[in-house]
Amino acid sequence: MDGKGAGFLETIRALTFDVFGTVVDWRGSILTEGQRLGAARGIHIDWAQFADAWRSGYRPSMDAVRRGDSPWVNLDVLHRRLLDDLLVRFGVQGLSEDDRVELNRVWHRLQPWPDAVEGLQRLKRRYTIATLSNGHVALLTNMAKSAGLPWDCVLSAELARHYKPDVEVYQTAANLLDLEPRQVMMVAAHESDLQAARRVGFRTAFVYRPLEFGPTGQPDLPGVSQADVNADDFLHLASQLGA
Repeated sequence: MDGKGAGFLETIRALTFDVFGTVVDWRGSILTEGQRLGAARGIHIDWAQFADAWRSGYRPSMDAVRRGDSPWVNLDVLHRRLLDDLLVRFGVQGLSEDDRVELNRVWHRLQPWPDAVEGLQRLKRRYTIATLSNGHVALLTNMAKSAGLPWDCVLSAELARHYKPDVEVYQTAANLLDLEPRQVMMVAAHESDLQAARRVGFRTAFVYRPLEFGPTGQPDLPGVSQADVNADDFLHLASQLGA
């Protein structure tokens, strides 16, 4: 635990999890489903590049809402706006509206990292485990059913009508769990998420996901994180948290 000691663990009652990239492999899932759709519809593009471009539009879309340029909307709406633009940019033609809706809902069907389900099951024995994602409640619920994610409850930025890393998201989660912030630990593969949670008073755990952005990507690294706990995966996290 990086020399910080384990005494604070006695106060932790719940773990809240970032989902995209931390629990599920968004890039690999989109790549797989894109290739399947491409084979069925005769679409020949670089689906890895497509997935990266789709994800890269995510933060600017949320920032537009924060600036007041757009009203708050859920991720299905943001993702669909980005998708329609990407299909034009990549020269994809011939997709029906049903095809577009189904492709947009790939975000509801993202597959977990290999350690995620077993690690969550272990952590669930000792702690309340919940999502805390920019994904909306319907998306996260569908994903849990699809991927077998054993959440105790589904919390979402949607409930605060903000997006992470706005502090309102973390404050709302603690309130809904009826816990003080210090009794909650945020788990994420992204230091910006953990920094925001710490500002509210959460404890934090960093989980390294080296392949989130593919074999040549640049994920956040353990040495950069100021988290209370640094873990290689969810199984390592469970061991460190006594689960």
